[in-house]
Amino acid sequence: MTQQQTNGASPADAAGMYLEALGERLAADGCQVTTTTWRDRHVVVGSRSDRKARWFGTKSELFVLAAAVPETDTALLAEFTGWAMERSKSVRGGLPGARNAAMVLPALVSGSVQPSAAQWAAADARLLGTSLIGRPITVEAAAPGSARVTMYRGGVAWGGMFTGHVLQKAALYFP
Repeated sequence: MTQQQTNGASPADAAGMYLEALGERLAADGCQVTTTTWRDRHVVVGSRSDRKARWFGTKSELFVLAAAVPETDTALLAEFTGWAMERSKSVRGGLPGARNAAMVLPALVSGSVQPSAAQWAAADARLLGTSLIGRPITVEAAAPGSARVTMYRGGVAWGGMFTGHVLQKAALYFP
């Protein structure tokens, strides 16, 4: 019989600690940080807008939505990604049709991530409409202080000039 260690933090504690630290990293980078719920789960929400000359004066809105779950599978990640993108679409600023690109980083943090969910996250960015781009993220936080982060790191045709900025922010928020 295999015995489990009873000392130290559980994977659920590690995921909760990661989520708490994520909120701190978002706030430290100047994001507006709030919370909401999804499926009775606490969700950390961070948002910010950036405008840079190299983007020809256009604006990029970035939304980060992250929740801790016991286990991440493809169906749950797809559901959370869809919910996060719809929620981000509903709270965007600006006039419809005159908006710039919005990037969404929907992340599920858990002690166990199924390989198929990590592969789904790494496969490609997801589009909603013509100006909302999502990059799903899985975070496997099996122990406090350690995490394995998976996301799509390639370019996209629509909103491609913001790719470097989004990847830089993702690396800062999800170490």
